[in-house]
Amino acid sequence: MKRISIQGFPGAFHHIAAANYEGSPVEVVGRHTFDEVITDVMNDDTIDYGMMAIENSIAGTLLRNYSLIQNSGVKIVGETYLRIKQNLLALPGTQLKDLKEVHSHPIALAQCEQFFSQYPDVQLVSTYDTAESAYDISQNGNNQIGAIASSLAGEMYHLEMLAESIETNKQNYTRFLVLDDHMPDQQFDKISISFRVSHAIGSLYKALENLSLNKCNLTKIQSVPILGEPWQYLFFADFVLAQPERLDEIIDELSQHARGVRVLGKYKEGQHYEG
Repeated sequence: MKRISIQGFPGAFHHIAAANYEGSPVEVVGRHTFDEVITDVMNDDTIDYGMMAIENSIAGTLLRNYSLIQNSGVKIVGETYLRIKQNLLALPGTQLKDLKEVHSHPIALAQCEQFFSQYPDVQLVSTYDTAESAYDISQNGNNQIGAIASSLAGEMYHLEMLAESIETNKQNYTRFLVLDDHMPDQQFDKISISFRVSHAIGSLYKALENLSLNKCNLTKIQSVPILGEPWQYLFFADFVLAQPERLDEIIDELSQHARGVRVLGKYKEGQHYEG
């Protein structure tokens, strides 16, 4: 069984993403921060890889995670997409009318505000993690407190589902990156890179035009400010290659229009899963 470092408590959505990517159950090591996940990947030989959320279809990009990848030297070796289904969980035998409080991560609470508008007497309480909120309920035995978390968390901590998929937006997907301390020799059709361009007119256009001419399908581009260099930006880009065997040639051509081009990952385009 693979041992995976994740941000969050066992049963969190990172846990589900890791199991989907692996295609089988995994052992997860829950960490409080993504910095700790990076440390595990780079320094702990018992960790097979790390799982890191990088963007959400509603909330957008986790900008700091791009900087962590750039500065740490970890490699992106895979990706997976997960539809985030938020569920209302409670102790067995509890009914929704019994609840006085519901605990979860603030983002999860915000995603479910419309559902709880029907229950104005229920107090929404922010906590560190969705799955950890479910775990805490299983331990404290208070049937007046519910949690918003994944169905996996409910199964792991023996809670009942009072309401399924209570998030307002049903097209809520998160993209997760698989991180390792080295780039394995594997088949790939997708690339993640970082690069800079000058402030000359058309410099970014020329870099992106070069990718287009090389039949690279750009799927993501993100700019991040460079600390200590006001108004200078590092660009992160993902693209699908029509001809993966030409990667070195494509990077060489791109380097004629961009500076500091760096390949952050080579991997197979990820699959989409339901949470």
